[in-house]
Amino acid sequence: MPLVQNSIGVSVPLISNPHVLDLISHSAAQTQRFGARMGELAHAGDLFCLEGDLGSGKTCFAQGLGRGLGIAEAINSPTFILANEHRGGRLPLFHLDVYRMQSADEALGIGLDDYLADAGVCVIEWAEKIRAVLPAECLWLQFRHLGEMKRGLLIQAFGARHEALLRAFKTSAFG
Repeated sequence: MPLVQNSIGVSVPLISNPHVLDLISHSAAQTQRFGARMGELAHAGDLFCLEGDLGSGKTCFAQGLGRGLGIAEAINSPTFILANEHRGGRLPLFHLDVYRMQSADEALGIGLDDYLADAGVCVIEWAEKIRAVLPAECLWLQFRHLGEMKRGLLIQAFGARHEALLRAFKTSAFG
């Protein structure tokens, strides 16, 4: 499949499905730039569901997302505390890490519904562990290792708002 270099330095394959985008990032910095571009386009209520092995780029994406929302504070994975709220940007960012959860119901116990209903952006690492309690409408990002620094990111948009977000990202990144 032919690749093109986009405006944030990521090589991407040309595909025709408007609800899917498959990117290749060559560094953590590129993954952060990708997240930043999404953060610039994000609206209140957007949900980013991140899936992938340890070290595949989920937290790098979340850091970029925060930067794109104008959040100045450091964004680290809330693995042991489950959720961080970052305010002070254009929109609040609710960053959840559900790696340690044993069931999807546990997510409801930490107030998942409150985070999703708030007027901010929600990003969930290890979202596949709680898929059963997540809304159907979201942007689902699957991160995969392609090499020491190289990562693949498969993005799937579900629902009209997230389809519009993916279209806006494609236009912004590729013209």
